[in-house]
Amino acid sequence: MTVVHGPEQVTAVLRDMAGDPDVCGELVRVARSRSPELSRLTEEATRSHVTAMIRAAGPWFATLERSGSVEEQDFTAALLLGADRAVQGVTMTAVLHGVQAALARAAEITVDRCRSAGVPDAVLLSVVLRLQEYGNAVERHVVGGYRAAEHESPRALDAVRTRLLRQALLGEVPPRAEELARAGVRADAAGRHHALAALPAHRRALRSPHVVTAPLDGHLAGLGPRPPAAGEIDPEALVVVAPAATLPELPALYRLCVRAAGLGREQGLRGPYEVTDLAARIALAEQPLLASLLSRKLLGELDPENGFHRQLALTALAFLDNGRRLDQTAAALFTHPNTVRYRLGRLRQITSASLTDGDTGPLDALHWWWALTSWLYPTDPSTRA
Repeated sequence: MTVVHGPEQVTAVLRDMAGDPDVCGELVRVARSRSPELSRLTEEATRSHVTAMIRAAGPWFATLERSGSVEEQDFTAALLLGADRAVQGVTMTAVLHGVQAALARAAEITVDRCRSAGVPDAVLLSVVLRLQEYGNAVERHVVGGYRAAEHESPRALDAVRTRLLRQALLGEVPPRAEELARAGVRADAAGRHHALAALPAHRRALRSPHVVTAPLDGHLAGLGPRPPAAGEIDPEALVVVAPAATLPELPALYRLCVRAAGLGREQGLRGPYEVTDLAARIALAEQPLLASLLSRKLLGELDPENGFHRQLALTALAFLDNGRRLDQTAAALFTHPNTVRYRLGRLRQITSASLTDGDTGPLDALHWWWALTSWLYPTDPSTRA
């Protein structure tokens, strides 16, 4: 086997390091060990920045045999690392201690791997000098990002991430996975992301260290390696999350999340939902004429302006949502089972149809649910029964 000695071999070493979870994990642990402030953050909060900075070093070492300015390289990940730590309240000293420790360990690993790959000592000297120059540039950009976060508006700092989310989720020019990683938009182990849409469209709706968010066209859009936990969501917010998917699949899934969030908000839903949880609502909402016909057939005798009639419809919908169980429906409505039974009986008297008949099949139940939902929450006032 022929061993290649030169910049290509060094670049290959760096590429392997960036793709090695053990190396990235070690650098993260070294950085966290240098400061109690950093140790309070999750490893995931640092791992993407470390990976991106190792990847970005490749082009610099590809010019090992010729001169060039290190400032021409891409240091987006270093800028965002500094900005993120400033926003998180980590002191500049703690940030630099962590960065310096990680850079020192990265240099040791790089030299060891270059030696194992057969890179001669004469070339290793150039590698060490380049590592030092690259490390100094990383530190400068981390400080620059930190200072920017202290003095500039958050809107300016979020510009890169907002642009990338718009490209990834709205079907514009698709960003590369490397661009997302450099901006701190993390993927799962298979390189996939969870897209999400949240309402209301302000950043207080979702506070997760794993999800990068930005307001997009009336919704709070997000990308992350896993869905947010319930505790990371504002109690008044609705968050709809799509399954993990590759970059080309994200725009279509995000459109479904937006549609589901809009429908769910109209119907008073709160908290986290998978987009598949709202699949029936999305599908049925696409057929407003059929919904109107069902409402007229089943609920034609109800008056939308009559408060008691609306109460009957809300009770019937809760009855279906709770598996046609009187006790569970009563608990959901904070009332007595006899009250639920009475309202369902009155609904039967008015509409001449029953939800409690034992032979009511799943399709009949679906028709009732669809009619009640569209009658109570019409998307177009002209379709009211």
